[in-house]
Amino acid sequence: MKRETRLIVISPLSEITPDQITRAVYAMGHEVTVKETCYGALLEGPPETVKEVMDDLKKMDPLGIYSKIRGFPLGDPNRCRAQHGSRPGFSQLQREWQDLALVEKGLQCALRGEEAEEDDDRAPMPVKELQRICEEVE
Repeated sequence: MKRETRLIVISPLSEITPDQITRAVYAMGHEVTVKETCYGALLEGPPETVKEVMDDLKKMDPLGIYSKIRGFPLGDPNRCRAQHGSRPGFSQLQREWQDLALVEKGLQCALRGEEAEEDDDRAPMPVKELQRICEEVE
């Protein structure tokens, strides 16, 4: 039977907690596996069931709950810390989690028919500064 594993990530602006996500999944009574994480949860099951669960979870906070497919099943020995697996990709997930606040604010503006404000704090780095940093690292 084909299975799909998804990361469920909660926006930093959301008032939903990982515990609420996992409890909601258990309460649905579907044949899926859910594991609470610091950023949300991992969800695994038949693709159709996973989609149904995700649709219901999104109703809890439509702009604050996101998901993406995970490349490894739950308990995979190459990823599981309990089996001394590595954690590649965590830094990427951490950055994506931080950026969800910007995504959520943009979606809120779009729903109101407004344009999102520019983030002035994110000016491009001058090339000379990047060169200096690269040379220090070498």
